[in-house]
Amino acid sequence: MGFRTDNWIAGFDSALRVIAGVAVAARTSPALSIEEVPMSESDRRHSAGLMRVNHVGEVCAQALYQAQGQFARSTELTLQFAHAAREEEDHLAWTAERIAQLESHRSILNPIWFAGSYVLGAIAARAGDARSLGFVVETERQVEAHLSHHLETLPVTDTRSRAIVLQMRDDEISHGAAAQELGASSLPKPARLLMGLVSKVMTRTAYYL
Repeated sequence: MGFRTDNWIAGFDSALRVIAGVAVAARTSPALSIEEVPMSESDRRHSAGLMRVNHVGEVCAQALYQAQGQFARSTELTLQFAHAAREEEDHLAWTAERIAQLESHRSILNPIWFAGSYVLGAIAARAGDARSLGFVVETERQVEAHLSHHLETLPVTDTRSRAIVLQMRDDEISHGAAAQELGASSLPKPARLLMGLVSKVMTRTAYYL
């Protein structure tokens, strides 16, 4: 009981920090050593929109991993989700910093993104550890795909954002592989399609808001 209570308190504190935009990276941003290159106003706005989408993705990741760790049925899985969430917090900090450098704003809908993702994570966890891990694998697969798309559409001159997205993609691939090794089961096709639809709504909205 005490363990679960402590988890809830820590989780609530984490949720407040994520929504408030307070994130501390354990690793140095990949963009730190790269010189800023002047961009046109349209390119700057486009980069900011894409990095806002990526920041929202990390807000969602924090909520998902928090919920899945909270309701996981094994200690090993709880620890795995905590480890993945810590790496994702690096992404959260990096993208927030880059958005500020691009003189833009984080999504005003972050509280909604977090709450919705927490519910999805809890549902996945309640379906059992294997399905919960399968949810991670599919999520990371979709995230990897949209990060690859961002690398194709980011302005060539925005080398700072590109460096961040490249490292994020490598980390997401690693998280998906780790979940697969822990015994993930494949999700039904309707579930995968629904996840893709939700992702499209989120990315298109977050680009502007």
